[in-house]
Amino acid sequence: MSEFDSLLQGMNLILTPGHIGLMVVGVLLGILVGVLPGLGAPNGVALLLPLTFTMEPVSAIILLSCMYWGALFGGSITSILFNIPGEPSSVATTFDGYPMARQGKAAEALTAAFTSALLGALVGVLLLTFLSTRLAEFAMRFSSPEFFAVYLLAFCTFIGMSKNPPLKTVVAMMIGFAMAAVGMDTVSGDLRLTFDQGWLLSGISFEVAVIGLFGIGEILCTVEEGLVFRGERARITPRVILQTWARLPRFWLSWLRSALVGCWMGITPGGPTAASFMSYSLARRFSKNRDNFGKGEIEGVIAPETADHAAGTSALLPMLTLGIPGSATAAVMLGGLMIWGLHPGPTLFVEQHDFVWGLIASMYLGNVVSLIVVLATVPLFASILRIPFSIIAPIIVMVCAIGAYSVHNSMFDVALMLGFGALGYLFKKLGYPIAPLVLAAVLGDKAEDAFRQSMLFSGGELSIFWSNPLVGSLTTAALVMLFWPVLARGVRALVGVKRIKVQRSVP
Repeated sequence: MSEFDSLLQGMNLILTPGHIGLMVVGVLLGILVGVLPGLGAPNGVALLLPLTFTMEPVSAIILLSCMYWGALFGGSITSILFNIPGEPSSVATTFDGYPMARQGKAAEALTAAFTSALLGALVGVLLLTFLSTRLAEFAMRFSSPEFFAVYLLAFCTFIGMSKNPPLKTVVAMMIGFAMAAVGMDTVSGDLRLTFDQGWLLSGISFEVAVIGLFGIGEILCTVEEGLVFRGERARITPRVILQTWARLPRFWLSWLRSALVGCWMGITPGGPTAASFMSYSLARRFSKNRDNFGKGEIEGVIAPETADHAAGTSALLPMLTLGIPGSATAAVMLGGLMIWGLHPGPTLFVEQHDFVWGLIASMYLGNVVSLIVVLATVPLFASILRIPFSIIAPIIVMVCAIGAYSVHNSMFDVALMLGFGALGYLFKKLGYPIAPLVLAAVLGDKAEDAFRQSMLFSGGELSIFWSNPLVGSLTTAALVMLFWPVLARGVRALVGVKRIKVQRSVP
């Protein structure tokens, strides 16, 4: 069956009143999550997870993915109107979005942001549509050594390519590995790190940990900063929308460049935040109006929003085909799939064909629904931010507590959530990244199982990870990514020495 036929089948599956209603609900919840400080897409998805346990997997993933798209759109509202990024990936949007709002062009900036976001997301979905099957077919050749090499590549890329210090990334990852190791050893059946505590026999609840790390941790930091909202007003009319759309085609090259950057950073663990900053820098470098950047240039809104959403959608490609999330939100979704009894990877496309293509089809329709809903509800959600934060903060904490309690109907989970909230707060204050911790917590046990099975096959010989060209290239690429900062520094040093020698040789 071709990709087009599979997509049509997925469209027939999701084009029901119930699924479209779930899209609208998910988008509205996502916009709310993106607008409210202290919440974010990963935490919003984690909060919804307990509510999806009784739902069909297709309905559940539609709700969660649409919440994700809505959260990305919601982050743009706060960035442009209040100069407060609702999402980390929306920081670059504030550089020109807020100056445009101050100049009375808030509606134009929002329309450009939302439209660019839709186009970027559609490029990411097209990539997912036409590459996912081929990548899954390629991954069907994988055995335990290949899967471990892929996991190793993901971990090493986070260490070597992250903007955070490598040591801090490693520390965060080690904590995630320790979390994944708690409970019963899947190979031997022995108990590990339980300390004779019955509540640790089943391991640490992933949902509770994520709610605490992202939700409570963000709230504590926001309360400490003493957040005050000072925003601009916006009224989006059909006339403004049409006038803005008429201007946008002239920026097609910036759109295309930003979409490609976003897709690349989504597939690799760079994520939407890195993609938005990179595309903004490239847009400023190649723009004819580079002096206007930072003063209210519309291209400075288009570039980061396009890359942000392209990265957000394309991050699902490695998650579905290889079981490796490309962002923190994708990692939370990966945990949700496992809770529903689904196992992301190449076999998912064979065993759960309807689920996969239902998800891909919902991404097309969900992003269009997101654009319509967000354009219609901007004034409503902007007015929410004028509520004093002293009222909003307790409500967010209460929602987090309800979400943690509903996982196992246990007050202990609420206490555990608060403990992880304190850890998230410390991570924020000390500059430690949370995404590597979440990645290691989700993939740690799978990577361990693949490694131990590989060792059983080879009799303990590490040479199995170079036993064929495929696994050898993956392992070598992982080591290159791990030592990339050192290699890059060495290359720059060599280039500098050569330049000095050339300059000295010139009379």
